[in-house]
Amino acid sequence: MIKAFVTAAAITATATGAFAAQCGNDAGGFAAWKQAFAAEAQAAGVGQAGLQALANAQYSTSTIAADRNQRGVKYALNDFIRIRLGSLDNFAATARREKAKYADFYASLEQAYGVPAGIILAIHGMETGFGRTLGNTPVIDSITTVAYDCRRSAFFTPHAIAALKLVDRGGLSPSQRGAAHGEMGHTQFLPGNALTYGVDADRNGKVDLYSIADSLASTANFLRQKGWQPGQPYQEGTVNFRVLNEWNAATVYQQAIALSAVRIDS
Repeated sequence: MIKAFVTAAAITATATGAFAAQCGNDAGGFAAWKQAFAAEAQAAGVGQAGLQALANAQYSTSTIAADRNQRGVKYALNDFIRIRLGSLDNFAATARREKAKYADFYASLEQAYGVPAGIILAIHGMETGFGRTLGNTPVIDSITTVAYDCRRSAFFTPHAIAALKLVDRGGLSPSQRGAAHGEMGHTQFLPGNALTYGVDADRNGKVDLYSIADSLASTANFLRQKGWQPGQPYQEGTVNFRVLNEWNAATVYQQAIALSAVRIDS
């Protein structure tokens, strides 16, 4: 999951106490929350398509189960690599085959954003197995469920607004599926980050994180905007390694990206 930072105040500042949606801890209040949240969403600029998607949203019990059962397990680097990647060499070999298919595209990303192909491919492979596993939970259901849930409503509310705006803009189908907490696309952007850093790389008039081109260009743009320094090293202790913390706060995740990228680009 991308480390997200969009603030609720930035998107919901126009909402007033008269129609502030009340969070809840079970499905019982979800319908009433949606009605109140629709007013907040409309005040924040969500249009009719987004509002209709909100009206049709279902409380996601699978999202709540995933959220409640998080254990925060910590792995040593070697264990993390074994569990997540299998082995660095095999993972890198798969990534190099992907790179060879679209060599010009990856070269264009590095030229535009300064982020090497190995970094982008490592993230793509670690997040969704190079697009093989994009998630099974409807994004609108999951992101509105966690926005409604009292545990982290303030964090997820702006992402719910952003998801509805993406529906308005044609970049997210109301029925599109993603990960359990609303992460979407080939590299699992949260909706607020998709809205902020998304790139229409295939130039079809919309940012669609389920397009490989848009997703990987958006990933490169995210890293560049977070401080990535073109042409500089990215191993531990460097500025670029610290930028990887903006993508995922787990040190072993950052280490695995950096170690994989070296093999991919070698």
